[in-house]
Amino acid sequence: MIGWPGGTRSGNEHGFVNPGVLSFASRHAGSDAFKTLFKEGMGLVEAAASYLDGPGREQSRALARAAALAYATESMRLTTRLMQIASWLLLRRAVAEGELTTAQATSDKHRVRLTRQDLSCDPDMLAQLPRDFVELCEKSLRMQARVMHLDRSLSAEATATSSNAPFEAQWDKLRKAFLARAPYSRSA
Repeated sequence: MIGWPGGTRSGNEHGFVNPGVLSFASRHAGSDAFKTLFKEGMGLVEAAASYLDGPGREQSRALARAAALAYATESMRLTTRLMQIASWLLLRRAVAEGELTTAQATSDKHRVRLTRQDLSCDPDMLAQLPRDFVELCEKSLRMQARVMHLDRSLSAEATATSSNAPFEAQWDKLRKAFLARAPYSRSA
């Protein structure tokens, strides 16, 4: 978070905006980087769905019993991981589009609980699974890591902002008191 003393000229009746914080969350949600992440994440969801409903289904039928069980387990984990990612991305897009506030998005009601899910197969079993499937799983793990990192950053910002709320309220009172007693008017 980036704060600046005194605010900027042009805002309220005194010509100053509340000394504030430039929010990473609000900036990131509308950024090209987020749009790219959103597109990649949702593209991965679509690619996984197409694969699992098409070639993956055929390839899984040809697997030995133990490998088929590992495939079924990993495909459930893959879909869970991708649904968490998609839910998080859609929630953040709702914030960017003004459908939800950042506070609403981080509330218990809306918050997406991301959980780290590594591949549960041992390397020997993983080698028996279709390569396309393993690549989708690996891509989803990388996407999950990116989203979880961003989520931790946004959560840390929200926590810091809420813990600074008492300070911000006092600062606002002081600013108003001094501006009200100022012998001159500050204009833009």
